[in-house]
Amino acid sequence: MPKNKSHKGILKRIRISKSGKIRHRSANHKHLSSHKSAKRLRQLRKDPYMSNPDAKRLEKLLFRRLRGRNQPRSSLKRSPSPAQRQAAREQQQ
Repeated sequence: MPKNKSHKGILKRIRISKSGKIRHRSANHKHLSSHKSAKRLRQLRKDPYMSNPDAKRLEKLLFRRLRGRNQPRSSLKRSPSPAQRQAAREQQQ
């Protein structure tokens, strides 16, 4: 059976952080800013991270699990540090 391919258009527009949050550019902030109020421009600058429901929608396009804002860091799989690996090896022997 063929493998699932992640959506390349989405991958070019977002950046997935190590913690699984999704960074993106906010719309309407690139140009034509002279007629926009300062308050509106400040708010557009504010939060580059995607909200939980939107991130959940992207999971289907990317075929991978993403950590949301309210999800604990303990839900992430972390690779062990070299010291932890050494300790695990010693316990096995």
